[in-house]
Amino acid sequence: MNELARFVPNEGFKIFLVLFLSFLVGLEREEHKAASERYAFGGVRTFPLIGLIGYSLVLIARGSLVPVSVGFAVVGGFLWLSYQYKLSVQGVSGPSGVTTEISALVTYLVGALVSADLFWIATTITVISMFLLELKQGLEGLTKRIAGEEILTFTKFLLLTAVILPVLPNQPFTRFELNPFKTWLVVVAVSAISYGSYILLKVSRKKGGVIIVAVLGGLYSSTVATVALARRAAREQRPHLFAGGILMASGIMYLRLALLVTLFNRELGVMLTVPFLLLAGIACLVGWLWSRIADTAKGEIEREFEPKNPLEMRAALLFAGLFVGIIIVTHLVVQYMGKGGVYGLAAIMGVTDVDPFILGMTQSAGRQTGLMLAANSILIAAASNNLIKGIYARAFADHKTGMQSLMLLGGLTVLGLLPVLWFAVR
Repeated sequence: MNELARFVPNEGFKIFLVLFLSFLVGLEREEHKAASERYAFGGVRTFPLIGLIGYSLVLIARGSLVPVSVGFAVVGGFLWLSYQYKLSVQGVSGPSGVTTEISALVTYLVGALVSADLFWIATTITVISMFLLELKQGLEGLTKRIAGEEILTFTKFLLLTAVILPVLPNQPFTRFELNPFKTWLVVVAVSAISYGSYILLKVSRKKGGVIIVAVLGGLYSSTVATVALARRAAREQRPHLFAGGILMASGIMYLRLALLVTLFNRELGVMLTVPFLLLAGIACLVGWLWSRIADTAKGEIEREFEPKNPLEMRAALLFAGLFVGIIIVTHLVVQYMGKGGVYGLAAIMGVTDVDPFILGMTQSAGRQTGLMLAANSILIAAASNNLIKGIYARAFADHKTGMQSLMLLGGLTVLGLLPVLWFAVR
């Protein structure tokens, strides 16, 4: 727009832009008024006039905010009178929204922004206003589609990210170099990935079956997804489908780990991204092909897996506590037990949630532990986790599904350890 303004008189271009943007909002409100057949403030003439008022007051104010503020108050007063009249006319016969009056105030500000040469901001605000006005039914329908608990869940996510994180000190404490900001940043990153998959699982509720749960569940928590699929498999006669889905969930886990490791330690991410991508690709491809093998039972399977809210404050604090504890334990193991102790710790941590251990490795790699030691420990922890998931599947699923899952995840465990040997011979 600044380029276009060079070819026409400056103020003439501004007046044209104010009229154009204001006319768009007025036209939308005119259509709304005609459709409702009720009293409504303004239309295709009133809104451009309001925009011109805002433009003119900024022009004559010459940098002073007083005339612009007074004009805003006067326009707001007239809009208040209009709203009062609307209430008196409609009474209790129907809802009396204030959207039109607010959009008129926005139009006044658009004229003021154009006069101040803020063309992009004025245009963007107008476009956003048009979307909000036109998408009334869709936006208001969100209250029916989104439960109140989901709004609370998103609020918890904002609490973790926008409220708690910025106020934490970004410096190391104690001889273990514990950094509160980085610790909570790890919590936020893991929560964000889990929350994203949680939302996708909620949005795709009852759409798709085992494969959807495997893919999104692998992002949420491959262990939780494995247990959920295994329990469901115990009631179905679809061993190939469920075993393949369980393997795919563990394949997606490697993509999740690649993202987290690269995010918090670029050097470690460079070392592990290729092995993780290969393992993810092999697991997902083999799992999908295995799920295509015909089973005895036929027909679609409705999804039952409902993930728990990953943003519970207790869960976040527990994860932060585990993360800090693992950093301390790892430091002590490196100091007193050496490389073998770290590898043993990695194998043990695979039995539980591997995220705290793996992310703890990203923080200690290059300082308390070497990069190679950290990379091998992460691979061992992930492989150990795959093996324990195979045992979970064998315990919770029917015999055929459990044995197939244990076999497939056992194979993935062996493949997951091959990069350790590759690093050793480099």
